Amino acid sequence: MKRNRRYTTRILSIIGLLLLSLLSACKADSPESLAFTPAPATQTPFAPEAEILPTPVIFSDFPGIFILALAEGAHTHLFAYSPIDQPMLRLTSGEWDDISPALSPDGEKIAFASNRSGYWDLYLLDIASGETTRLTNTETYDGAPSWSPDGAWIASETYLDDSLEILVQPISDSSAKAIRLTNNAASDHSPAWEPGGRRIAFVSTRGGDSDIYLADLDNAGSSRFQNISKTPNAIEAHPLWSRDGSKLVWASNAFGDRPSGIYLWETENANIPASWIGEGDWAAWNARGDSLLTMLENAEGDYLTAYSLEGNLLLQSWRLSGTLSGILWLPNPLPKDLPENYQKSAALTPVPLWEVATKAPDTLSVRENLVSLEDVQAPYPQIHDAVDESFLALREATADSTGWDALANLENAFIPITSALDPGMGNDWLYTGRAFSLNPLFSSAGWMVVVRHEIGQQTYWKLYLHTLAQDGSQGIPLHEPIWDLNARYNLNPANYEKGGKFAPVPAGYWVDFTALAQNFGWQRLPALSNWRNFYHGTRFTEFVRKDNLNWYEAMLELYPPEILITPTPVLPPSATPSPTPRPSSTPYPTRTPYTPIPTATPISIFDVSTSTPSQ
Repeated sequence: MKRNRRYTTRILSIIGLLLLSLLSACKADSPESLAFTPAPATQTPFAPEAEILPTPVIFSDFPGIFILALAEGAHTHLFAYSPIDQPMLRLTSGEWDDISPALSPDGEKIAFASNRSGYWDLYLLDIASGETTRLTNTETYDGAPSWSPDGAWIASETYLDDSLEILVQPISDSSAKAIRLTNNAASDHSPAWEPGGRRIAFVSTRGGDSDIYLADLDNAGSSRFQNISKTPNAIEAHPLWSRDGSKLVWASNAFGDRPSGIYLWETENANIPASWIGEGDWAAWNARGDSLLTMLENAEGDYLTAYSLEGNLLLQSWRLSGTLSGILWLPNPLPKDLPENYQKSAALTPVPLWEVATKAPDTLSVRENLVSLEDVQAPYPQIHDAVDESFLALREATADSTGWDALANLENAFIPITSALDPGMGNDWLYTGRAFSLNPLFSSAGWMVVVRHEIGQQTYWKLYLHTLAQDGSQGIPLHEPIWDLNARYNLNPANYEKGGKFAPVPAGYWVDFTALAQNFGWQRLPALSNWRNFYHGTRFTEFVRKDNLNWYEAMLELYPPEILITPTPVLPPSATPSPTPRPSSTPYPTRTPYTPIPTATPISIFDVSTSTPSQ
């Protein structure tokens, strides 16, 4: 009932947005008029095919600046954006990744993780000057920083003993040895330091799936860690405290009856389970603690939006150009005179990830062509001519990030229309030439794992590829428990009905192939409704590049319409449901049996006994 009221509130807020847009046309000087801020081309991080759209804001005092760790092609960097007065501005640049930004308590610095040195370390960005300093210098993975309330310490996740652990270290003395907060075979990551200073919230898989735990810094005993989410059928992530420490939010990917989205837990009602407040994955608080900036996931991409704790829409959903690896909501704007470092990064023009080769102008063909994929093993190593360049670019980026060519051996690429796939896959995108399917044998060999991911009412999958170099120079450690699809065959009825089960987080370094493919325009497909008992219905290895086409339109690029017409089947005559009574034939007449009539005994005229012969 509570969720229905929130949906109703959100619908009313959208209606109010439409009415407000009409009023703004009549009253341009109104403080509540909509603001539109298209981003200049010189500062956009968008991929070549992305579209820049204005972002309407429904209240005039929208404060602060958004800091986004946004993917731009094969790399992720920090960007600043405001729907009021700050077009998309690139703050960092280079042939590396900058992720997981965290704001210092005084609002003057941003801590983040970067592999610019070849390995993942923590760095500090001074907002006013744009200067970057290095905080850690190790060959192991360091990430997800979180500041202490006094700004003197940072908690972070570090890869130790084949799992992620939480470390606490001082900022002023880089030579001081870090304090290890967790020591468990499970994955402990994503720390969030409470503004009160005496507790740290983090994510742990020690219960089998991912839950939110609290670490009491004043308690060194066995009861130091407390599970506050207690959700056996969900994966929690990205905890974040409000500025006053009264509330904690996190993202939940739920598999049962609970909805996925952002959940809120209040310290005053610690015994009451967290409540669902809206959709989203990453979340960031505003300065007042009454609004949330969040990322909405969609099958075709990610969107940025903001809403109040009551579910009122504050920022219309805006399409992001790439995948997100962290967000902040700064309370103050950037300096008016941009530092030189920001100017250099903002002035860069992204190099296109691929160039689409056009047809010769004198061609007479009205159909698109298929091109052969060199050095690719597949039943039919061909792909649509409109997407081969992006496929080859993705293949090269995958090989660079993992150290091995995962796209050289495919389960399927193009499938001719004369070849039949499994039942229920008659309209599969493999027929269009715009899709490919990775070899599932990589999973059996341990070079690929899958994470279950629920979006709305559909099941999707995240694929992670094992890196060739396991020294920290490639990929990052896994954070989420994987989904074991083969567990359905272990004679456990519960696992069969669920289509598998959670499995422990595997050790090592991995690359998120799903996110990488999305940045190159390739999206995953949802599993079929019968995926739990039909292995091929999972479709966990298939990726497609639709380019705003539906399946039928994509098929018309290769085939004439008459080929796609499905003839109406002519069924053979079937037996009548009930037997039709037949008239019985007239029986032949029966022959009357002949009965002889009895006759009198004849009497001779001569009576031998009485007669006497004459003399």
